[in-house]
Amino acid sequence: MTIMDDIESRPAPQNDEKTIIYRHRIATRITHWIWAITLFFLLLSGLQIFNAHPQLYIGNQSGFEFENSVLSMRAMQAADGTVGGYTTVLGHSFDTTGVFGMSGPAGNPSYRGFPAWATLPSYQDLATGRVIHFFFAWLFSAAFLVWFASSLISGHLTRDILPSVADIRSLPRSIVDHLRFRFHHDGRYNGLQKLAYAGVLLVIFPLIIATGLTMSPGMNAAWPWLLDIFGGRQTARTIHFLCMAALVAFFVIHILMVIAAGPLNEMRSIITGWYRADKKNEEHSA
Repeated sequence: MTIMDDIESRPAPQNDEKTIIYRHRIATRITHWIWAITLFFLLLSGLQIFNAHPQLYIGNQSGFEFENSVLSMRAMQAADGTVGGYTTVLGHSFDTTGVFGMSGPAGNPSYRGFPAWATLPSYQDLATGRVIHFFFAWLFSAAFLVWFASSLISGHLTRDILPSVADIRSLPRSIVDHLRFRFHHDGRYNGLQKLAYAGVLLVIFPLIIATGLTMSPGMNAAWPWLLDIFGGRQTARTIHFLCMAALVAFFVIHILMVIAAGPLNEMRSIITGWYRADKKNEEHSA
């Protein structure tokens, strides 16, 4: 899978079995790599911010007197007196010592939500984490606006991202093909791919931007209706976290599909724009 493809039929030199098509426009390639870089820094700095208060709530309020926590990562003492890291999800606690809640060497444990290797900076520093996060958040948002405007003008959005009725009908076959690692290299997206990209680009990306703005006190003063839309700042924070988790899952699947479909061809297309497709459409692009 490649996240943003702008498929355009522009043939190049070819042989009997393959044809080269121009698959990604320059705006698509640039925004793809900007997102790849910014999401890396946003994830690690976001976990740094989360560690300042490693709990998520539903509603507009939080604190010791409230019972609206839906997730927490903290160190707790067990019945036998030992201290360990525990992750609590919707009231159910799990021992996650060494990863969440308590991590680091046994002789000098660190009591924090996510371990040091997963945050930026690695040590606890909320102020630096916020500076890094806000810088890359604005860069991420600017890239999204550029991609959206470019996709509307070029027709990429309606042609390659939004699934058609035929794409929806072909979903069962697309799912089976992907489960069997049968990829068709014809330069086009199938229904499953379009749904995945539309979900990321048109749902998760806007949602993560909007919930990020909702958590800002300055934006609350300027646009108080954001709090009404998301049911409060704490709910927005929870949705923001879930969007991040969904993007991580998408990234893992994305990389696996790129490897399975032919990494050289896929990487070349998102770097140079040119993609080697099968003439007879016997295989399908991941």
